[in-house]
Amino acid sequence: MAEFQGVRSAAGVRTAAIDEGLRAHMNKVYGTMSVGMLITALAAWAISGLAVTDVPTQYQIGAGEYLTQLGYAIYASPLKWVIMFAPLAFVFGLSAAVNKLSASAAQLVFYVFAAVMGLSLSSIFLIYTGASIAQVFLITAIMFAALSLYGYTTKKDLSGWGTFLFMGVIGLVIASIVNIFLASDALTFAISVIGVLVFAGLTAYDTQQIKNEYIQFASHGDQEWLSKSAIMGSLRLYLDFINMFIMLLSLFGNRE
Repeated sequence: MAEFQGVRSAAGVRTAAIDEGLRAHMNKVYGTMSVGMLITALAAWAISGLAVTDVPTQYQIGAGEYLTQLGYAIYASPLKWVIMFAPLAFVFGLSAAVNKLSASAAQLVFYVFAAVMGLSLSSIFLIYTGASIAQVFLITAIMFAALSLYGYTTKKDLSGWGTFLFMGVIGLVIASIVNIFLASDALTFAISVIGVLVFAGLTAYDTQQIKNEYIQFASHGDQEWLSKSAIMGSLRLYLDFINMFIMLLSLFGNRE
């Protein structure tokens, strides 16, 4: 009996240690993601400010608004295609190289990626009003928090969502590339609506996956791996948030 009590006590200690470690792990995931979001927001705001001027240039975009040389290079020259797809290249590059990088190097690459994403997103400040950007960001933050909390606390296994959601992302990417050439308002609306649903589902799914991965591998005691896992988890949730924000802004943002 005493032996049984000792085994149960030891199991309780291990469970408590995993729970404590999981909380620390998720705090690191959300903390790293939040820093990335802040870098993206500051980069987008700062670059948009440098790209537009009220001093007349040959690149007029509205009443009393003109593109600077930097603005023209970012938004109107062929360089815009490089900027548009640079974040995607970073995602694939970080995912492929994370096992070869140290945790600190992977974190630095993530923050550089966040800055590049800010450059790519800076044009929203030219298209939408600042008030609507702030409102949609707040809506996205509330939705994200609720969905991530659901993914963390639910007892339902969400792993079956993975294939369906992945196919949804592939479909959205293909439709978005096609719509670059079609410029269809109807297709834009459909992409935005479906995109909100897909990335809402991914927020809950990814949160549960991050939690389950920690529980599965925590007993191995590889802190370097766990640190890199937290960074990759931050990247997944960051992308869910950013994409859901973009889709909601397309639906509800007030244009300049």
